[in-house]
Amino acid sequence: MPIAAVLAVILVAALHLGFLALEMFFWQAPLGLRIFSMTPEQAAASAVLAANQGLYNGFLAAGLLWGLVVRKRDVQVFFLLCVIVAGLFGGYTAKPTIYLTQALPGAIALLLVLASRSRVR
Repeated sequence: MPIAAVLAVILVAALHLGFLALEMFFWQAPLGLRIFSMTPEQAAASAVLAANQGLYNGFLAAGLLWGLVVRKRDVQVFFLLCVIVAGLFGGYTAKPTIYLTQALPGAIALLLVLASRSRVR
C-alpha cells in the first residue's frame, strides 16, 4: 500500500485518539472548555456523555490501526466509512467544523486507500 495511504490512515487514527483524550480526560479542563465553547456547568452536565463519545472515538482509532497492522484493506475501508458517517452526523447535528476535522480527513484517507494499486489481503 502506498505510503500516502498508510500515513493518511495513521493521521485519522491519531485524530481520533486526540478526540478520545479531549472527550474523556480534558472535557472539563480549560482546554476542553475552550475547544468546545462550554461553561464549566455545561461541561459537568455532559461529562458522562462526552466520555462515552470519547470511548467510541478510541474504538475507531483502534480499528484503523488494527487494519494497518493486519494489512487488511477492507478493515481500513470499513472503519474509514464509520469515521466519515460519524463526521457527517456530527457536523450536521452538533458543530459544522466536525465536517472538516473528522469527515474530510476520513474521506481523503478513504480515497487514498481505495486508489492504492496494491491490494492488501
